[in-house]
Amino acid sequence: MNKPNQALRTVFKAASAAAVLGAFVAFNPAVAADAGNGKVLSDAHNCAACHGPGLNKPVSPEYPKLAGQHSDYIFFALRQYQIGTGNPRFGRNNAIMAAQVQSLSPSDMKDIAAYIESLQGDLVEKK
Repeated sequence: MNKPNQALRTVFKAASAAAVLGAFVAFNPAVAADAGNGKVLSDAHNCAACHGPGLNKPVSPEYPKLAGQHSDYIFFALRQYQIGTGNPRFGRNNAIMAAQVQSLSPSDMKDIAAYIESLQGDLVEKK
């Protein structure tokens, strides 16, 4: 039995894997969301038809004001609509929104979220 050599090999493998992962992360910087593309996508999907001009004056009280909302929240909500009822613990059930987001990539949703966050809105944080 050569347990010290075995332990050394395991440590070496783990260190090598960590180094490779670190190099991958270092050479693959995160791509920032593009609010300009988000506006194009928002217009193409006609978000204002329900959420109103500037996405801040919904046509019905049931629809939320979006302008100024945090981009992380918007991205997460869009992703939930995309999943729908396929995962009841994660998805959201709304036929209109589900149809609107089905063709969007994660990058598209991040761009839309960045655009929405950039808009001036009536949302306020409670203190």
